[in-house]
Amino acid sequence: MSSPRTISFRIAADKVAALDSIAKAMDRDRSYLLNEAVASYLSEQQRFVAMVKEGLRAAENGELIDDEEVGRLVDSWEAEERDKGKKARART
Repeated sequence: MSSPRTISFRIAADKVAALDSIAKAMDRDRSYLLNEAVASYLSEQQRFVAMVKEGLRAAENGELIDDEEVGRLVDSWEAEERDKGKKARART
C-alpha cells in the first residue's frame, strides 16, 4: 500500500456539516468517512466500467437482445412488481 497523500477540494458547507454529524455519530473522524466514501465510489465506478466493457464485447460478438425481447422483459418485471403489490395489500 502506498503512503497516504493529502489532497484538498471545495465542498459546500452543508455537506461538511452533514459529514461531521455522521462522523460524530460513528465516533470517527472526517478523513475516515471521506476515505470510505472514495473507496466506495471507486469500486462502483470500476464495476460500471467493467460492465460497459462486457457489454461492448457482447455487442461485438453479436450477443444482442432485440427491442421486442427487451419489451417482454420489462413487461414481465412490471407484472412481478404489480403482483408483489397485490400480495402485500392482501396481507394487510
